[in-house]
Amino acid sequence: MQENIHNYDDLLEMLDSFLREPAPFWDEFFSDRDRSVPIFVNAPDENLVSYVEMGRITPGKVLELGCGPGRNSIYLAEQGFEVDAVDLSKTSLVWAKERADERNLTINFLHQNIFDFNSEQGKYDFIFDSGCFHHIAPHRRMSYIDIIDRSLKEEGYFGITCFLQGGNLGGSDITDWEVYRKGSLMGGLGYTEERLSKIFHSLKPIEIRRMIDKKHSENLFGASDLLTGIFQKK
Repeated sequence: MQENIHNYDDLLEMLDSFLREPAPFWDEFFSDRDRSVPIFVNAPDENLVSYVEMGRITPGKVLELGCGPGRNSIYLAEQGFEVDAVDLSKTSLVWAKERADERNLTINFLHQNIFDFNSEQGKYDFIFDSGCFHHIAPHRRMSYIDIIDRSLKEEGYFGITCFLQGGNLGGSDITDWEVYRKGSLMGGLGYTEERLSKIFHSLKPIEIRRMIDKKHSENLFGASDLLTGIFQKK
């Protein structure tokens, strides 16, 4: 491979090589299912459940970006949604498929980098991301927003769960420029309500708040060191 930059895609690829964890990293991350990792629980995000129970989102076509072991996709499928779930890690998708099969659920799991994912214009009623966005480097945010704008139907909804800036679970408090000075996302970027609103300014913010802590007995995932938001396409 020649290390030359001739176009914008070449530039993105070069920056990716310095900052983004490759697929083997995530395969290793998901390989030990007994590790004490909060997102390994088989329970949906409390904010996602609240959107469904309040009728804010209703059964339709859903895309989950970075689905991991599938806990949110599984919940949505159980509620009658038609789910496409994308993840970079084959290991996590094997786990997700096992969980879905245990409940006799049909979910379209896709082993793919989200930036290689091509969807039809306005295909989805709802797009959800729990834990992917804070691992997206600043130079890829425009590509990420393009996925949302292209894939979401008019008046469709986009939901997100991400690191709170300075939170105990992660959420590095560094500027975008510092990411490149350090050559690292420092475990994942942290966000504030104001910053999420600015990044997704093309969407109408419906609710942005800290996640509500939940106990395992409640069969919900909730940790107040995470930030949640739901937006609507204008």
